[in-house]
Amino acid sequence: MILVTTPTGRIGSRVLDALLDAGDAAGPVRVLVRDPARLSPRVRARVEAVAGSHADPEVTAKACAGVDRVFWLVPPMPTADSVEGHFRAFTRPLADAIGTQGVERVVTVSTLGRGVARNAGQISASLAMDEVIRATGVHHRALCPPFLMENLLHQAGALRGSGVLAMAAPGDRVLRTCATRDIGATAARLLLDGSWTGQDDVPLVGPDALTPQGMADVVAEVLDRPVRFQRLSGAEYTATLLRHGASEDWARALTDLMHATAEQGFYGGAAPSTPEHAPTSFRRWCEEVLRPAVLG
Repeated sequence: MILVTTPTGRIGSRVLDALLDAGDAAGPVRVLVRDPARLSPRVRARVEAVAGSHADPEVTAKACAGVDRVFWLVPPMPTADSVEGHFRAFTRPLADAIGTQGVERVVTVSTLGRGVARNAGQISASLAMDEVIRATGVHHRALCPPFLMENLLHQAGALRGSGVLAMAAPGDRVLRTCATRDIGATAARLLLDGSWTGQDDVPLVGPDALTPQGMADVVAEVLDRPVRFQRLSGAEYTATLLRHGASEDWARALTDLMHATAEQGFYGGAAPSTPEHAPTSFRRWCEEVLRPAVLG
């Protein structure tokens, strides 16, 4: 049996759809979901649902009973008092369930930067999560994307109104990207394959080598309107996050993340593209996802 967490989220829903599309090849599928009412009728008819949070040890143990493969994603929680505490809360229950419920394979959503990232906020917390899971001895694959294209959807309103693409990253340095559709597809392939063993990273780096200024140029072409790149200072980025309701620690950690990716380079041009795992180009994503969000 396969267990999918965050089945209504941006990545988890893609994993689940791909598994259901696979039909009998997937075998029985279970989801762990806070609100089962948010599942579509198609999903409710074909999966077993366990209600609750996967930060709850009892809920996670129940959801993992009889499961041999797990898709595990820590959901973002900008209001969390502590980023490290948030990731720990969603990791310990899985580590315990691996030992008590006989889980054999785990696929997690992680990040580039292992062995390089230092003081990198959510990136450091995510990499630490992997180490806790790997310490159990379970077969493990960490999906490791760089900057997610979907992060730009938060700026749909600004692109529509003022034509500004604002990022806390140098406008002239390559920032590697990945689309969540590719993460979901890769996770599903791994979950459908019960033969892989060991513990390894799976980089998911899109085909582009664009700078943020280059991204703004592509967005302008796709939207057929002027788009100006604006670099935010660390203080401006933190202030923006706080205005949108993030806790102080979450905002600080995201600012640390942006500084780390810029200064330590693990999301930069030296990261090779992986077309077998992340084929979606930034332009294609803009045409199919960003443009409807901005103009729809």
